[in-house]
Amino acid sequence: MRMPRLLDDYESRSADEAIRMCRELVEDPDFPTVQRWREAGGKVVGHFQVYFPEEIAHAAGMLPFKVRGAPVEARQAGAHFGSYLCSILKTSLELALSGRVTLDLFVSHPICDSARNLAAVWGRNFEYPCEILYLPQNANSVHAATYLRGEYARLTREIEKIAGHRITEDQLRASLGVFNENRRLLRELGEIKRETPWLLPADEAYSLLAVGAMIPREEHNELLAWVLPKIRRGTALPQDRMRLVLTGGFCEQPPLDLLHTIAQFSYVVDDDLLIGLRWITEDIPVGADPLADLAESYLERSSCSPVQHDLRRPKEKMLVDQIKATNAGAAIIIAAKMCDPGLDEVVAYTKALDDEGIPYFVSEFEERMTNFDSLQIQLETFIENLLFT
Repeated sequence: MRMPRLLDDYESRSADEAIRMCRELVEDPDFPTVQRWREAGGKVVGHFQVYFPEEIAHAAGMLPFKVRGAPVEARQAGAHFGSYLCSILKTSLELALSGRVTLDLFVSHPICDSARNLAAVWGRNFEYPCEILYLPQNANSVHAATYLRGEYARLTREIEKIAGHRITEDQLRASLGVFNENRRLLRELGEIKRETPWLLPADEAYSLLAVGAMIPREEHNELLAWVLPKIRRGTALPQDRMRLVLTGGFCEQPPLDLLHTIAQFSYVVDDDLLIGLRWITEDIPVGADPLADLAESYLERSSCSPVQHDLRRPKEKMLVDQIKATNAGAAIIIAAKMCDPGLDEVVAYTKALDDEGIPYFVSEFEERMTNFDSLQIQLETFIENLLFT
């Protein structure tokens, strides 16, 4: 079945107008592209943060949709969770309970004490299956790749039940090819941020990234291939702004207006926003066993986050290396309110940055924040102190 295009026409627009279209889609809590997919007869696999092997759902002809919360009030979902939990758990469930998003399968991950119960809570409220994908806790084990390949095979069988047909190895290889192209384009997007950040503010770069979590990857590839050359030809001139690395957006996502506030005073040259979409940092080799290739790449060609523990890549060292590699002058560390992994990492990050003599700015956020006046004053003061002392 040939599915319709989900994005409105953008080829006749300017790059700025296309990016504005992406932002509107990213901020729309009704996720119109997902609705269009379902109206056309397509099925949807919703997956919670941080990483999910979307290639498997794509190979089945389903739409992988990253469930990342939304700036909505948890009117119904609030009754299903305790008070002192992060916002993203409640708003993600609210999207489903309120009918904004309808899924055919939901997959969660035990990334923290709160999220480990999400699939169980979700499953009690909906008839469609809710699964937990157990990514390896010990990424350094010699058995990690074999174990993960088995988990991916189990997930494949569950997706096949929903899709109503088998997923062939050739279909998986084709999906790996589509996603490899997407990874190449996202690396190019990151290159623009690092080398010419005045051409692409943080909030605009995020919009181009995040829209890929709600449309087929083929469409995302077409969009990026069309817009990136136009961004490179932009006429904006560099200004005397500090280069910064932003970290802390691995799960709950900061409001776009928060990113816009940061972009008014600085150049964000790298970040971990929606890191799951960029988790695998290189092309995945496509061989005889695509599930094994996918599993091996999760472990060996990957980034880092506070919810994965890999002794080969300590997160605080990765942050320091990231700052040095991008020639950044400081770091912004943001943590979602009530996020245990994020708040715990602040301690490790700040100690490592202190040891290296790298300045940093620490702040909390919540996805439903609307007032950024205080943050703007604090951040402006922080940057001016660094620039003029």
